[in-house]
Order: sequence, then C-alpha cells, then structure tokens
Amino acid sequence: MESQPYSPESSPTPAPQGNEGTYAAVSLMTGVVSLCAWLIPFCGGPLSIAAVVLGYLAMKDPSRKTLAIAGMAMGVIGIIATCINAAVGAYMGATGQTFQFAP
Repeated sequence: MESQPYSPESSPTPAPQGNEGTYAAVSLMTGVVSLCAWLIPFCGGPLSIAAVVLGYLAMKDPSRKTLAIAGMAMGVIGIIATCINAAVGAYMGATGQTFQFAP
C-alpha cells in the first residue's frame, strides 16, 4: 500500500458563538431610538454612540451584517444631528436668543 499524505477535508466555518446577532438587532433598535431622541443631547448622544459600537461588534456575523450596517448608519446620523442640535443650542444660549412662536 502506498502511503498518501494526510490532508484534512475543509470544513465549513462554524457559526459565531457570541452575541453578534443580538448586537445587530440592538444596534438597529438603538439607532432608531437615537433618531427620535436627538433633540435631547444627553439622551440622543449616548444612544447614537451605543448604536455605532454595537453595530461594529455585530459585523462579525455575516448573516446579520445588514442589520449591523443599518444600525451603525442610523447611529452616525443621530450623532451628527445631536452635535448640530447641541451647537445651535449653545450658540442661542450664548447670544441670548430664544425661539419665538407666533401667536
């Protein structure tokens, strides 16, 4: 008998064992909530940052990559909106301006 070199068969990559699928869903949910909460910088800012971080952590799971990207995108939009709102509020506070609502 001839001795053939041992070559292991390639096995499919195992599914991720962590919480990446959960991270993707939570990233999407916090991204949506951060888009609603950007008017309050103390609430919208942390939620937006959490959406981006969880989306980044969830990118390891290829089956949930779309959810992770969507959550990250909404988180980035929430961060931008929160920063603009905070800058406008700081400017208006520094100049003494207030919103005037027509009666």
